[in-house]
Amino acid sequence: MSEWITAARTQSGWWIAGLILFVQGFGSALTDALWQHSFGVAALSRTAGLPAWTDWVLGAFGFALLIVAGLRTRAVERA
Repeated sequence: MSEWITAARTQSGWWIAGLILFVQGFGSALTDALWQHSFGVAALSRTAGLPAWTDWVLGAFGFALLIVAGLRTRAVERA
């Protein structure tokens, strides 16, 4: 049981990073596209001079991290 708790704690970083990038990436991109207002990642990327599509890439990367987190959690539960 203690191995499962330790493994679950190490998995939480994947979930947190994925969720933050997913919400910030897609949320910022949609807000910028629908209301022409930048916040969060979109505001930072525009200030840095990055193109608008970088928000969508960050959201997709966050989605990929969420998939990895789900697969890793499932593997830990099976073990």
